[in-house]
Amino acid sequence: MNAPLSAYVDVGAAADVPLRGSRVVASPHGDIAIFKAADGLLFALRDSCPHKQGPLSQGIVHGHSVTCPLHNWVISLETGAAQGVDEGCTGAIRLHVENGRILLDVSALTAMSAE
Repeated sequence: MNAPLSAYVDVGAAADVPLRGSRVVASPHGDIAIFKAADGLLFALRDSCPHKQGPLSQGIVHGHSVTCPLHNWVISLETGAAQGVDEGCTGAIRLHVENGRILLDVSALTAMSAE
C-alpha cells in the first residue's frame, strides 16, 4: 500500500465482485471498474479502453487481463497497459482490501482527473 489508509475511500464489499467479473463504481473523475481475477485478486482500472473508450467492465476477464468488448484489445489489470502490438494505457488505481471492504486510493482518482 503506497498511500496512507486515510487516503482511501470505501467503495463496497469484495464479495460483491464476482470471480472473473467486475463492478462499476461511479466517481467524480469517471467510472472505475473493479475486477476480480479467477485467483481472487482484485484490480481497479478506469472503465475506458485506451483505444476507443470501450467499457472495460463489460469485457472478458482472463488471467490478470481484460479483453475490451468493442475491438478485442487486451488490457493488463495490473498496469492498465494494452498488451501485444496494441499501444495505450488506461488508468490503474491502487486498492486495498480490509475486513472484506474494497478501499480505492483517492489520490490516484484525483490524479486521473488531471490527465
